[in-house]
Amino acid sequence: MKKVKIGIIGIGFMGSTHFHIHKANTNAEVVAIADVDEKKLTGDWSGIIGNIGGFDNKNVDLSNIKTYKDGLDLIADPNVDMVDICVPTFLHEKYAVAALKAGKHVHLEKPIARNLNEAKNIVETANSSKGFFSVGMCIRFWPEYRHAWELYKSGKIGKLVSATFKRVSPSIAGNAWEDWFMKEELSGGSLLDLQLHDIDEVINFFGKPDKVTGFGSKGFRSDAEGIDHAVIVYDFNDGTLVSTEGGWDAAAATPFEMSFQIVCEKATIRLSETGYKVIWEDGTVEEPKPASEKLPTGWHVELDYFVNCIINNTAPDKYIGYDDMIAGIELVEAAKKSINNKETINIKWNKQ
Repeated sequence: MKKVKIGIIGIGFMGSTHFHIHKANTNAEVVAIADVDEKKLTGDWSGIIGNIGGFDNKNVDLSNIKTYKDGLDLIADPNVDMVDICVPTFLHEKYAVAALKAGKHVHLEKPIARNLNEAKNIVETANSSKGFFSVGMCIRFWPEYRHAWELYKSGKIGKLVSATFKRVSPSIAGNAWEDWFMKEELSGGSLLDLQLHDIDEVINFFGKPDKVTGFGSKGFRSDAEGIDHAVIVYDFNDGTLVSTEGGWDAAAATPFEMSFQIVCEKATIRLSETGYKVIWEDGTVEEPKPASEKLPTGWHVELDYFVNCIINNTAPDKYIGYDDMIAGIELVEAAKKSINNKETINIKWNKQ
């Protein structure tokens, strides 16, 4: 079977994570990487820091892998079938549009773009490209979240009462290229870069809310405009209570947390530091183990799925569509407006 030949642009935490996952995939072959840091092009990735997971990045073997300082040169490489883009958010539109126009298959790390206009431009380009396109909303693929989604959608646990999704990261200030995460104009702050995962899960589980109300703190780790921690409440006009919380204001030694609790009429689904559990109203407690040894994380599942789509020449239609990609950005921008203006925002959904 022919392997998918992959070029990765941006070797930071996510770029290195994707590299190791692709290297372990028998259907994939990393043939090129690109990064502005020439040190990384030698295989010295020891300075890369992330908030969850992690691989051995000391003296990475780049034998038989082309290296480029400019990602556009990698895109022009005829040996590259799929471009995996893991650059800072403000550069997403530049590289995604170029790769899609070149006819490459493109996996773009989340968020799709820095703002709504850029996101729409990428989607429009993807719609006219001969290559396949996906965005790395890995939590939709994360085994426990996916299991919870399937259980909720099955109707077996009854109607929703309340739900909260939480994502708390230690401070990552100073740990990335030019500290771009802490610059609101470049990253969009913790709302766009971090809490977007859970905002997207609200859309995935429950659809688009009518209103959002946000509360947040600004300028502690980030620049003056950067929101470092926020709580968002979503109004579906049906009596349910849905919220997300996330941020990166905690001290650097704080453990990373991603958790959720979904309370329904017949059962509560919970992911916490004590594990993943389905707790039924009659007292029965189940502890499903949805992750596999081969695909233990959402990163593994999403990348494996996309590579298989390319091999089978089947357009990706699983987990997340373009409309939801756009909706996530719209909700982030509405939540940010709510926090800054101290008001509830009514959502006027744009037709895609």
